[in-house]
Amino acid sequence: MKRIKSPMTLPRYFVGLALAMAALLSVAATPLAAATDDDSFFTHLHTEKAMANVTVSPGRAGPVEIAIQLETTDEAPLTAKAVSVTLVDQSGRKLAPVEASRDGEDSWHVKVAQLTPGRWMLGLGISISEADHVSIESPILIK
Repeated sequence: MKRIKSPMTLPRYFVGLALAMAALLSVAATPLAAATDDDSFFTHLHTEKAMANVTVSPGRAGPVEIAIQLETTDEAPLTAKAVSVTLVDQSGRKLAPVEASRDGEDSWHVKVAQLTPGRWMLGLGISISEADHVSIESPILIK
């Protein structure tokens, strides 16, 4: 029995080949910085009064930057008066608290000179007003 080739097979082959090449080129053209973004550590903290999305970049030993986005429990931006960050390693060694710098209405950041690999407890002290303060903490992992 002789197989009959459809005239549409060849164009479909070339379309598939073109799509595969485009996908390969887009991956090859991705900047190196995008690969290092995977090193970040993200955690979500929340209490009855406030929530925080925290990203530690990079999530490995050495100097890191901690980005903090504050939200109300309704997921609206939370404007705070001040934010401080504390870090305690698994052996109990506590780094000095660091005052965060405001980046926007609900965004804050901190630079930490040196973190060692292992589990750390990250604490946030959020001053919402003169009389309203929130403390939340979460473990983070530094590779």
